[in-house]
Amino acid sequence: MNNCPPASKIFHGREIILARMHKYYAEDMRNQRIFLLHGLGGAGKTQIALKFIEESTQFSNVFLIDASTPDTIDIGLMNIAISKNSGSNAQDALRWLGRTSEEWLLIFDNADDPKINLHNYFPLCKHGNIVITSRNPGLAVHAGAHTAVSDMEEVDSVELLLKSASQDSTPQNREVAAEIVKVSPSFCNLKLISILILFQELCYFPLAIIQAGAFISKSGALNSYLAYYSANRVRLLSEKPAQSHDDYGSTVYTTWQISFDQLTPLAATLLQLCSFLHHQGISEQIFCNASMYTFAVDGPSKEELQGPLEILSHFTETTGAWDSLRFMDLIHELIGYSLISFAPVTKMFSIHPLVHKWSQSTVADPRGYHSHMVAIAGMSFGAIPEEAKHVASLQLLAHVDSLLQGDTAVTFQFGVEYAQIYRWVGRYKKAESLALAVLERRRDTFTENHPATLTAMNCVARINFQLGRLTQAEALQGIVLEKRKTVLGEDHPETLITMLDLARTYHELGRLQEAQTLQSVVFEKRKIILGEDHPATLIAMGNLLNTYSRLGRPQEVEALQSVVFQKRKTVFGEDHPETLIAMNNLAKTYHRLGRLQEAEALQSVVFEKRKTISGENHPATLIAMGNLAETYHQLGRLQEAEALQNVVFEKRKTIFGEHHPETLSVMGNLARTYYQLGQLQEAEALQSVVFQKRKTIWGEDHPHTLIAMAHLAKTYHRLGRKQEAEALGQGQA
Repeated sequence: MNNCPPASKIFHGREIILARMHKYYAEDMRNQRIFLLHGLGGAGKTQIALKFIEESTQFSNVFLIDASTPDTIDIGLMNIAISKNSGSNAQDALRWLGRTSEEWLLIFDNADDPKINLHNYFPLCKHGNIVITSRNPGLAVHAGAHTAVSDMEEVDSVELLLKSASQDSTPQNREVAAEIVKVSPSFCNLKLISILILFQELCYFPLAIIQAGAFISKSGALNSYLAYYSANRVRLLSEKPAQSHDDYGSTVYTTWQISFDQLTPLAATLLQLCSFLHHQGISEQIFCNASMYTFAVDGPSKEELQGPLEILSHFTETTGAWDSLRFMDLIHELIGYSLISFAPVTKMFSIHPLVHKWSQSTVADPRGYHSHMVAIAGMSFGAIPEEAKHVASLQLLAHVDSLLQGDTAVTFQFGVEYAQIYRWVGRYKKAESLALAVLERRRDTFTENHPATLTAMNCVARINFQLGRLTQAEALQGIVLEKRKTVLGEDHPETLITMLDLARTYHELGRLQEAQTLQSVVFEKRKIILGEDHPATLIAMGNLLNTYSRLGRPQEVEALQSVVFQKRKTVFGEDHPETLIAMNNLAKTYHRLGRLQEAEALQSVVFEKRKTISGENHPATLIAMGNLAETYHQLGRLQEAEALQNVVFEKRKTIFGEHHPETLSVMGNLARTYYQLGQLQEAEALQSVVFQKRKTIWGEDHPHTLIAMAHLAKTYHRLGRKQEAEALGQGQA
């Protein structure tokens, strides 16, 4: 007996899942075997089960039961009892299944309601076979094996679209179909995501592909479908085709609406809020950090954040502490309908790109929800300590990109936080445009001395520093420092942060004594206020030691830098940016002491970790690559040095332009390598550029300019251009 309909005539692919099912049911015939197919509504779970039945020959009886409600399950079991002349109710059917020796297969289809305990409907015996299709992955507790049913492979998606659209599988049609079915970009494409996220199409999702195929079949619009889809996404994913290949009664959007309507109001709100973030890499920590946001004179008031605070209050206890259990209860509710996926290892969850877009369409007040999520993300970043902001920025970047795409501008209150995120990840131009806009508005709204204005001004100064505009950075930092000392006091954390920023600018300008003076003040104050082992104190100590090292005191610095490095490893962890900075500073000291093998060992570690954590194009990764190349040069490994330096030079030119100090630094280093390799023409071309640009940026008497002049003169001399060498004042040098 088999009461199952056949699989759809256009069924295609899913070979891996089907092979796993066949293998599972061919093993261990002595025990009852239960296989769960779970996934989002419309992913094709039922069709896979039906195809499995078509391909199977070992089952003497196959029974399909609609498991959507207790009543439909009872009716399905009752029909089994009647058909087998074994009674007239569900219990009679379960008793017959339990005592018969036949190889039966029972399919509980659409067992989506998490409130139904499906175990109550299993025959109490050790034999028999069961397949469950459900949106609820939690039913895996009953199953001996389970698999998530999600998006299709690209090749299968293309063939499914062409079949459902009644189109020939020609190379040209396959090329067009591949564009229609494609998936959205990976969360890892941090540099491109703000552009590519606009091009989410059908994301290899079966029901969406079938609906697209039905439209194309009716209209013949294969080549123009994407234009229709772009302008009419909601309509096309909501309308049921007049002709279909199976009896599935819902469209893409209506099948998810059924699940959405079962959610508690707070779970629905959480899903809708998250739909304004990027669809991957969402974490509880975003909301938890936001709940810990402290209100300051340079930030928004409680009245201005009433909406976000009300949302966050649902996840906090009466004491204000974060209620993680409450939050995870809602996450599990959403998981129960496969509306989100959760990765226990990373503790992050994701939303299918199509569900993500659909969820936004369910929001009655999209501008309001988007504004709330913008504020929650800003509050989350604002609550993070300074020493943890680098890592947090990498985690929040894709979400910030998504939030900036909405039709609501970044809130006036949190524009600086968003600019800081872009600055930390190395997207300085984007950071600058945001920070300048906020500074202009705060100058208009507040006084020049208001803490909010000074915060924005300091952000602009930091971005100027990163862009190599050291003179502009110094001017702004000087203003901010003096005003913060007056408004906040000399010992205020923000005052000390600005003092360190200014010291760092002095350091890059070669004004090492001035840098040391400020760094010593900050270090001593933080020791007294925070203690010697506080993260902020360790950062101040590391900066001071780096300046000591450049002042020509590497021997006395080395031991202390080792201490800072070990303490940062203990406090921050081995992979934290501050630990890597300490490791790099220690490596530079080894370099100055001539301990090049030890320097190279540390620099190799820093470079690999930077690549893994921040990506190959991040400024910190390029600095690490340049440092390693310089050590290779000193070790005489010139070919390896040249290879790395060329990569760094090209990337820095592209990202920052030819005038940036770091670009000029690596250009000078590459020229020196060319010189050592005997490639004098290439060396002279680069050295001429470095010399002229350093004269323009720093002036003729700056140490960087004098070093560039000396190197160029040496090259002129080796080229036999002695008059030009002498004109630079170097002669035979």
